[in-house]
Amino acid sequence: MTGIPSGLPPYRRIAAQIKARIERGELRPGERIPSVREIMSGEGVSVGTATRVAAVLRAEGYAETIPGIGTVARMPSKITTGPDRLQLQRTTGSGFKPGERVEIISAELVSAAGEVADALEVEEGSPVIQRRRRYLDEDGIVALSTSWLLGELAQAAPELISTGPLPKMTFGLIEDRTGRRAVKRRDVVSVRAVPEGVAELLDVAPGTLTLSMANLYWDQHGQVTEFARDFMGPDRELAADYELE
Repeated sequence: MTGIPSGLPPYRRIAAQIKARIERGELRPGERIPSVREIMSGEGVSVGTATRVAAVLRAEGYAETIPGIGTVARMPSKITTGPDRLQLQRTTGSGFKPGERVEIISAELVSAAGEVADALEVEEGSPVIQRRRRYLDEDGIVALSTSWLLGELAQAAPELISTGPLPKMTFGLIEDRTGRRAVKRRDVVSVRAVPEGVAELLDVAPGTLTLSMANLYWDQHGQVTEFARDFMGPDRELAADYELE
């Protein structure tokens, strides 16, 4: 199957196939995953191999065993970061996983404060676009995300300063209107106290410590196009998978 590394042990290959079905929405949370007998029959593997599939899915948060029902699919409550959404946008046409939605809190031109000015390489006080949105899924608040973009982009894409839905995510919209394609990013993860203006939207007390991720994006000309900072919702995990070969 495309996107699944070759050479995986059979139980991990089968688990990866089921994970892909869950992420595409073909197998929805609460629906039963293939049974040991079904995996043995469909994949031609032993009972030991088939049994390990469910264990992998449970360990990675893609399945849970419910007494009286069996092992069912679930979506792990992990963060979908800006870079994740960029990849989703380019591969699926949507920046959201099944069950996710977004609330646009604000979209306006503001004066660049110190951190934002430094990140976008503009003078402090320069006009920049600020977009604030809250991502939610079936488990509640995923993250409160604020992104800042160069103010000049509002001329090419006035939708960026509107709270209406964008025809594409910011990455795709900027690329379509200006030809500036995000080709490089830097992620910085830290533990930060939630500011007062963010706390209410995350449904936590001001000063609560939570995971925060800052993202910087550069275009093909080496120029910064966007700076973003996310504050993660309560009880969320930040996870990444890497192929080492």
